[in-house]
Amino acid sequence: MSTPKQGDLAPAFVLRDQNGTPHALSDFQGQWLVLYFYPKDNTPHCTAQACSLRDAFADLRRHGATVLGVSLDSEDSHRAFARQHALPFPLLSDLHGTVARQYGALWDFWLFKYAKRRAFLIAPNGRIALCETKVDVSHAAARFLAYLAESVPAA
Repeated sequence: MSTPKQGDLAPAFVLRDQNGTPHALSDFQGQWLVLYFYPKDNTPHCTAQACSLRDAFADLRRHGATVLGVSLDSEDSHRAFARQHALPFPLLSDLHGTVARQYGALWDFWLFKYAKRRAFLIAPNGRIALCETKVDVSHAAARFLAYLAESVPAA
């Protein structure tokens, strides 16, 4: 499936986080949502990306946005990763890559499947406001914060 573009309706999903709690796109209706996909817990670039979003989390929240991370790793792997790096947002387990595929973020190489590094800013109306296919892992939130600063007054 192709990557959703700016203005497209965000594909619906329901996935469990590192604590087994289900999260659905519909839970965030009326809110800004940063939904990011990453290949693997505890790898250098994925850790840098998660920590960059962690460090910007308070600023994102001031603009009414929250963050969800998604990879094909297990809930247990996510729990350890989130704990080790004090991540304040849920990490969703997409074991079969179903949601990653809907967002055009699935690498499917014969026996190996990984989430591609993609990031989306989903508007309160459920549409894609921004889509990043080339993510700067050290500044993962910068483009989203700039967009929100222009569009949404800080609380």
